[in-house]
Amino acid sequence: MVGSARSIGIVGSGVMAGGIAEVVARGGLRAVLRARSVSSAAAAVNQVAGGLARQVDKGKLEAAERDRILANITTATDLAALHDCDLVIESVVEDLATKQGLFRDLERAVNPAALLATNTSTLPVLGLAKVVARPERVCGIHFFNPAPVLPLVEVVRPITASDDTIDRALEFVKSIGKDGVQVLDRAGFIVNALLFPYLNSAIRMLEDGTASMEDIDTAMKGGCNFPMGPFALLDLVGLDTSLSILTTLHESFGDANFSPRPLLRDLVARGRLGRKTKAGFYVY
Repeated sequence: MVGSARSIGIVGSGVMAGGIAEVVARGGLRAVLRARSVSSAAAAVNQVAGGLARQVDKGKLEAAERDRILANITTATDLAALHDCDLVIESVVEDLATKQGLFRDLERAVNPAALLATNTSTLPVLGLAKVVARPERVCGIHFFNPAPVLPLVEVVRPITASDDTIDRALEFVKSIGKDGVQVLDRAGFIVNALLFPYLNSAIRMLEDGTASMEDIDTAMKGGCNFPMGPFALLDLVGLDTSLSILTTLHESFGDANFSPRPLLRDLVARGRLGRKTKAGFYVY
């Protein structure tokens, strides 16, 4: 069972992949982080190490615990290194064709009993399950950014997934101390399907001149007790990611509330992608 797994594979080298590796390692499991190059794998681990070091400096984490977490993370550039993993989670670029190619390669690389999961936030999990010979072992395991902090994980069930696959995925999520919710394979799942019309509406309100960006953020924090306003949240998620999610939702449902606002498209075209580029709606 994955709940008592020895090792979990994570494919990717971005912020989410590193965050998932940290969560797995914190949970006492071995995280095998596979990236396309030695340098990108090292960068992902350095990202994790840097975050842990800041926690140690602030007195929120013991140095021994930091060392234990980092010792549970290994890196690889070859998919064959994932062969003995009980579960492999991909967290690469949000492009269906890219993910499909990866899943074909993963099926050949991992052992037949392993689960194959995607961390996609909006793409259809069925689109990945259908390209492998055993679609019943494919599901979505969607972490939220930052993965080490946010407690929720959406376990996404395509129509092809077996009960055993979903049970094992939920058991894994519980074993690493996260709160798992089960959702059918529909665009946006639970959180993004509800969240992004709100974020898109905030951008429309700004475009219409109803209120300033700062006042909208202040109003939603003070009036709804949200930890951050919509524009700060968009910058944290990443404006390119937000644009991709809204585009997928609009294509899936045809609802005008999901149609990405012109200001969002303009900022992405200008390379202002949020916190990761030091400029989005706000400048950092």
